[in-house]
Amino acid sequence: MRIIFWGTPEYSLASLDIFIKSKYEVIAVVSQPDKKRSRGNKLISSPVKNLAEQESIKIYTPEKIRGNIHFINELKSLCCDLFIVIAYGKILPKEILEIPKYGCWNAHASLLPRWRGAAPIQWALMKGDEFTGVGIMKMNEGLDTGDLLLEEKIKINNNDNLSTLTEKLSILSAKLFLNAISLLEQNINKNTNSQLTKQNTLGREITYARMIEKSDFKVDWGNEAIQISRKIKALYPRANTTFRGKNLKIIKIKVLSRHEIKKGKYCFMKNNSESGIILSVIENEGIIISTKTDPIILLEAKLEGKNISRNKQLIQQLNPLVGEYLSD
Repeated sequence: MRIIFWGTPEYSLASLDIFIKSKYEVIAVVSQPDKKRSRGNKLISSPVKNLAEQESIKIYTPEKIRGNIHFINELKSLCCDLFIVIAYGKILPKEILEIPKYGCWNAHASLLPRWRGAAPIQWALMKGDEFTGVGIMKMNEGLDTGDLLLEEKIKINNNDNLSTLTEKLSILSAKLFLNAISLLEQNINKNTNSQLTKQNTLGREITYARMIEKSDFKVDWGNEAIQISRKIKALYPRANTTFRGKNLKIIKIKVLSRHEIKKGKYCFMKNNSESGIILSVIENEGIIISTKTDPIILLEAKLEGKNISRNKQLIQQLNPLVGEYLSD
């Protein structure tokens, strides 16, 4: 099998690595163009491009793919069997989907058709999904609407955040993709059709995971505590608020249960209505803040211009006052 691999971020690396080490031949890699990512406007290559360079694999980084006749003709000249696509960053048009002999296949990090789109891991966490997973689908012109070849479901643990869940799904994508292509190869050799499952037969709700916008990162203390907790996990480590006019990234919190409050484990000023108020400072632990529902305790944060701090160091760095507001 001659494969062209399409991918861009770190999430794609496990899949590229497993195919490089497999019996299959990765003849080229397509990734997004280098981007200016640092303060000095230095061009930075994508993680996938970097790995391809290390492995001396031919690399393409076209600025556009739709209507790019030169690029399309180049792909055709490679006589490829499969396109493997994982987090490339653009929707492949029909003229590209039709190039490989055995189709284009994508690993999507959700239980389709739930969370089609750009940010499925973030939205699964944001909405408090109990499970997520990876589906290997045959690509068509729609947004993650292709038929599924394989799928595997995993539980989202209470302590999972964007970083931990992304790593789990990246590893799962690589393993499942290799199994899927092996199954596809067997069906090709037997001259039989792959057993594909249409998404509309799975009985799941169709939802869309839109791209995360700048405004999404702001913590609204007027929300329920569980919503705030989910946002901080889903957007880790970039959810933020403002403290004394400076940006404060909220890295880790804990929702204080009514049981803990009733037992008197935490003591703080009473607050009947206002949200985003510092209710108490717990020595060597954190800062209690009011929300629409239960209070939360801020355990770890990053103040603008400072390193990440936690517990005693966090309290010393912020020097918070009871009754003081955090803004959204």
